[in-house]
Amino acid sequence: MKTEVLILGGGPGGYTAAFRAADLGKQVILVERYPIIGGVCLNVGCIPSKSLLHIAGVINESKEVNISGIRFDKPEIDLDGLREWKNKVTTQLTTGLSGLAKQRKVDVVQGFGQFISKNKLVVEHNDETFEVDFEQAVIAVGSKPVKIPGFPYHDSRLMDSTDALNLEDIPEKLLIIGGGIIGLEMATVYSALGSNITVVEMQNQIIPGCDKDLVRPLMQRIKKKYDNILLSTRVESIEVKNEGLNVSFSGDNPEQLFDKVLVAVGRVPNGQLIDADKAGIKVDEKGFIQVNKKQQTNVDNIYAIGDVVGNPMLAHKAVHEGKVAAEVIAGLSSEWQALTIPSVAYTDPEIAWMGLTENQAKEQGIDYEKGAFPWAASGRSLSIGRKEGITKILSDKLTGRILGAGITGTNAGELISEAVLALEMGANVEDLALTIHPHPTLSETLGFSAEMIEGTITDLFPKKK
Repeated sequence: MKTEVLILGGGPGGYTAAFRAADLGKQVILVERYPIIGGVCLNVGCIPSKSLLHIAGVINESKEVNISGIRFDKPEIDLDGLREWKNKVTTQLTTGLSGLAKQRKVDVVQGFGQFISKNKLVVEHNDETFEVDFEQAVIAVGSKPVKIPGFPYHDSRLMDSTDALNLEDIPEKLLIIGGGIIGLEMATVYSALGSNITVVEMQNQIIPGCDKDLVRPLMQRIKKKYDNILLSTRVESIEVKNEGLNVSFSGDNPEQLFDKVLVAVGRVPNGQLIDADKAGIKVDEKGFIQVNKKQQTNVDNIYAIGDVVGNPMLAHKAVHEGKVAAEVIAGLSSEWQALTIPSVAYTDPEIAWMGLTENQAKEQGIDYEKGAFPWAASGRSLSIGRKEGITKILSDKLTGRILGAGITGTNAGELISEAVLALEMGANVEDLALTIHPHPTLSETLGFSAEMIEGTITDLFPKKK
């Protein structure tokens, strides 16, 4: 097979690069190891997890609405039906992608691809191999879950995130190793479905790297709901027993028996799996491939995007990188220029942040101002029975320019986009404070946070300027 552009990997970054290159007139072959495109995100990541988180939210809300005088019966959970519904959501999206590939005349080839040279790839599928000659290529091979050495992975009761999303059963006692976004999202799902949750995290807070004031409302909420949250703690060993998995922890924490254990301690890039060296591509010891602002590797006709080029490992980053790579290949003047990449934990409450965190501002010695608005003063938040949230903005003390923002609360992931746009457009806090937000809404908490810095807030007592 011969093509102008080869895309290796069919996740959000890969299919975006393929579709954009095709739209710009290029002949494209997309090589994907699995039968359907969409990658981890659509098939065993973002989309199925958010589907289950929606169900978890409905279950939790049906319980919490009791305080308003409305009571629902305890839900009956049909696990087969839930699994089937989740799969339908992902199938609808992946089927749509296959249709878009056909419309664009993108040739989707199934198989595991590895480089032979800087212009040739060998693809293996069902004991058959064939070669693809290409002029230019985009590597979009993504990442895989980290495996901790010494753990008994032969036992199906030890799960990774993909296993957890398969919903084989609802364990009575579930240990989640890793208090990051993936682990806490799965904790949200399984807790709502009836599991007793223990979370263990080796750092001194959940969602390490996020500001403590944003994490605090979530921590306070889940401390009441989960059996235990062990911080600054490691899992020393896991022993397989007939009745469960016996887990030993560091420190003075006693051994515990769990029905299942989920390992969610991060992901590693797949850069080591594609024989990149045969094409002359440099891959570091962690599996990352270095690229420039045009997404080019050290080999001028080969590009790389997504998880394999570095953190953060997020689908929305990969999508935009895929467009840059395709446009450069097509001869357009394009490069990676994003000022920030938003992050979202779809927990309950959600946590979203973008730009400079307060931790980073302090470490870098940046002179900043902070405006933080508690959702306990938001009429909209109180009306939906959720007052634990917070919205904060960081700005340059001299110029007022927005440096970062964070939101914890209902739909925080939807709300953060206004702050992202403000930063990208070079807005300052006055711009946000003078922007008329609809009332009563959760979105107006961004305006209120800006007013806190400006000293014009009336919904709270203003600080002295």
